[in-house]
Amino acid sequence: MVVFHFCFDLNHFRFIREDFYRDPFWTGQRTAIVSLFLFCAGLGQAVAWTQGQRWPRFWRRWAQVAACALLVTIGSWFIFPRSFITFGVLHGIAVMLIIVRVTAPAGRWLWLLGLAAVLLPQVVQSPWFDTRATQWIGLVTRKPVTEDFVPVLPWLGVMWWGMAAGQWILARRPHWLSGNVPRPGAWLAIAGRWSLSVYMVHQPLFFGLLAGWIALRQALA
Repeated sequence: MVVFHFCFDLNHFRFIREDFYRDPFWTGQRTAIVSLFLFCAGLGQAVAWTQGQRWPRFWRRWAQVAACALLVTIGSWFIFPRSFITFGVLHGIAVMLIIVRVTAPAGRWLWLLGLAAVLLPQVVQSPWFDTRATQWIGLVTRKPVTEDFVPVLPWLGVMWWGMAAGQWILARRPHWLSGNVPRPGAWLAIAGRWSLSVYMVHQPLFFGLLAGWIALRQALA
C-alpha cells in the first residue's frame, strides 16, 4: 500500500506518467491491496471476538477509525476538490466492522454470506444507488468520481471471509496466529500493530516531501 501510494503521488506531481484509474497494472494492485486490508480487518475481528472483546472497547477502536475516515474526507477535499473521498476504505471499514461484529455468531455461514455479498452487485444495480447519499451501499450503475471508493457491497464479503477464516484458524490451527515473529520481519509486525497510524501519516508525509522537493528545485533553478 505504501509503495502504491508513493507511486500515485509521484504521478500526481508529474515525476512519472501513469494511468492509475484505468491501467490494469495499477487497478489490479489496488484491488489486491483493498482485499488484503479488509480480509485482515475481518480476521482481526475474529481474534477480538474469540478473546471476548466487549462492546465498549470495540466502540473506542471504531471511533478512531470513524474519526480518521472523516479526516480523510476533509484532507482529500483540499487536495482533490472535484473528486474528494466520501466513502473510501476507512469509511467502508467503519460500517463493515459493525456488521461483521454483529454477525460473528453466524460462524461457517459467513462464507456463504460473503459470497452473496460479492456476487450481489453483479446482478443487482440501480440508478437509485448512484447518488452521493446511497452510493456507499455499492449497487451503483457507474463508479462515482472520487479518489477512493470502497462501498459496503461487494467489499463486505471480503471482510466476512476474513472473519470466517479467522474463526476457523482459531478453532483448528491457533498456532498459525501465535508465536514469535522472525527477526527480519519484526519491523513489519510493528507497522501492523500501528496500521491505522501508518495509514494516516504516510500520505501527508509523501505529499510534504515531494512538494518540498519541487519547491527546492524551483528555488535553485
